[in-house]
Amino acid sequence: MEKSGNKKKDLLNLFYSILIIILLNIIGMFIYNRFDLTSEKRYTLSKATKKLIENLDNVVYVKVYLEGDFPAGFKRLRNSTKEMLDEFRAISKENIQYEFINPSEDSDEKVRKSIYQQLTKQGLQYTNLEVKEGDSKSEQIIFPGAIITYKGKETPLQLLKSRVGAQPEEMLNTSIQQLEYELANSIRKLGKNIKQKIAFIEGHGELDEFHVKDITTSLGEYYDVERIRINGQINALKGFTGIVIAKPDSFFSEKDKYIIDQFLMGGGKMLCFIDGVQASMDSLQTNSNTIGASHNVNLDDQLFKYGVRINNNLVQDIQSSPIPIITGYIGNQPQQKLFSWFYFPLLLPIVEHPIVNNLNAIKSEFISTIDTVGSPVLKKTFLLHTSKYTKLVNSPARISINMVRDEPDIRQFSKKNEPVAVLIEGTFESVFKNRITQQLQESNELRFKDKSAPTKIIVVADGDVIKNPVQKSKGLYYPLGYDKYTREVFDNKTFVLNAVNYLCDDSGLISVRSRELKLRLLDVNKINKEKMFWQIINMVLPIALIIAFGTLQFFIRKRKYTS
Repeated sequence: MEKSGNKKKDLLNLFYSILIIILLNIIGMFIYNRFDLTSEKRYTLSKATKKLIENLDNVVYVKVYLEGDFPAGFKRLRNSTKEMLDEFRAISKENIQYEFINPSEDSDEKVRKSIYQQLTKQGLQYTNLEVKEGDSKSEQIIFPGAIITYKGKETPLQLLKSRVGAQPEEMLNTSIQQLEYELANSIRKLGKNIKQKIAFIEGHGELDEFHVKDITTSLGEYYDVERIRINGQINALKGFTGIVIAKPDSFFSEKDKYIIDQFLMGGGKMLCFIDGVQASMDSLQTNSNTIGASHNVNLDDQLFKYGVRINNNLVQDIQSSPIPIITGYIGNQPQQKLFSWFYFPLLLPIVEHPIVNNLNAIKSEFISTIDTVGSPVLKKTFLLHTSKYTKLVNSPARISINMVRDEPDIRQFSKKNEPVAVLIEGTFESVFKNRITQQLQESNELRFKDKSAPTKIIVVADGDVIKNPVQKSKGLYYPLGYDKYTREVFDNKTFVLNAVNYLCDDSGLISVRSRELKLRLLDVNKINKEKMFWQIINMVLPIALIIAFGTLQFFIRKRKYTS
């Protein structure tokens, strides 16, 4: 009877266990939740990303070309991309679909080359991997990127982010860290139906359309971009969210300044690239010396009122990009060599802010320093700095091309991390407050405001940061940040895009860039040193534990049954 009762009880327990599992699965079909136990909340999407993904009204299809036999680092990037897409899909009501493709899978070389050309045409960049097979080495082409399609539109996404001077593990870390932002931002870009309007101001000697062609094209993926000549027209900036002032070289009239001021008072955003000192490499083409003179476009008082002062000096920095100098002749052929040109500093971000987080170096030319002044109520954040080996030259500055031939005296480069770009946020006071008559203040046409709605401005003390190189003879322009001597592309474009997105972004998505994921990477040197020890431990210890457990069990049983 007792055995029968126990059997019945066991069957009931089994039945109840199965019933509970079935009920939990049914509940799980309607209630989705995941518990993120990582310290940095790696698997917790931001509110902005969740809102974007949840509101998708069509399928987003992602083709990831990161499949194949890769080194461990690229496998980690591949797996992290898959995990992030799984997160997206879980909250998107199946509106996120993806596949991983190996573009090198086909054995036919012609087919592979055709696929490579197509992917390059679509905007993906390839990477050459050196693969070791015994004593021999071979190269493997991979495309660490994705093509994202939504509502009939597509955009390329480069998953691997390169950085000047960064180790491969560091670049992979950065790439994995930015996956959520890059994927969500690409989807947001494709899904925008009504775009905000951005105006490039002209009429004061600003960079022409050709010299800002690259950034204009890139901004056009997010915004409607126009070129606007104010010409004293009160409503010239009506309907625009932000304005860009790119390297002006002549005076702004008081009327144009007033219109810009009232645009900001109404909550408009402004991004300025203004030279503190006027200097150019053009004048050094024919002469070995030139003079850098103070540059005044009549915006100093206005910027000062908003909390910014561009200093009349030039930065020399040991951390700089090179220029070619003729060092001699062989026959009639000039021989050139690249020398660091200290007036072209490379700016590596040293602060944590969504605009500059994880950026590569930013190329500048004849840049000045910036100070903040005025109201302590305004929030002021320096975005870009020089290196810790900096020298400041006040204007008028004598600039000699011959300085590249001399070894720099490091003692003269005693300044450290001088600020050259600043973000100001808050409620601004009009520069025209108490400067216009009561009649004009009360005019219905002018609608004067002496205080702004909460808004933001960014000022960079170098107009060349936003200027893309051009080849006028062929009508060509190069990517923004491209250095024609080293053929390297610096992160100028990403910086400008991030700046405009931060100023105009109302989704909060740019804040995802601030997030830092800590990858617990293995110490390669320690692995090589202790590899044999841990292999022996992993092989011998389990066997030893089993033998010890078996021996102990044998003696326990022997003692139990012989007593």
